[in-house]
Amino acid sequence: MLVKQISVFLENKSGRLADVTRTLADNHINICALSIADTTDFGILRLIVNKPEEAEKILSDDQFTVSCTNVIAIGVEDKPGGLAKALDILNENNISIEYMYAFVGKTGNEAFVILRVENPDEAVKTLSSCDISIIPSQQVYCM
Repeated sequence: MLVKQISVFLENKSGRLADVTRTLADNHINICALSIADTTDFGILRLIVNKPEEAEKILSDDQFTVSCTNVIAIGVEDKPGGLAKALDILNENNISIEYMYAFVGKTGNEAFVILRVENPDEAVKTLSSCDISIIPSQQVYCM
């Protein structure tokens, strides 16, 4: 139920983001979701791709600083309060969120969100028991 996320450390220089996306494109790796956090000097690009292990190796071989972490993809009701419900459940169960971001994708009336938490297995169990949809990795990678 966990999704592999690729994180790439990037210098804040013109063209670095284009270099990453071109490297992935040249190797037929599709970006399903992304987020970037930056400072004056560097940024962390977080990616959900259709072939995470391959992407990690290709980017590393191309001299990018890369790591792979497990995250959770959840479906939340696409209406006011949908995200709040899931976050309240995590808060009530003392599960801290390190970061999160939304991605393009929807089934029925659910919007998709990526969460990085301290204990992903516990979070999956807790959210599932409260009727929050956990999106399987195979479904996320194919979107």
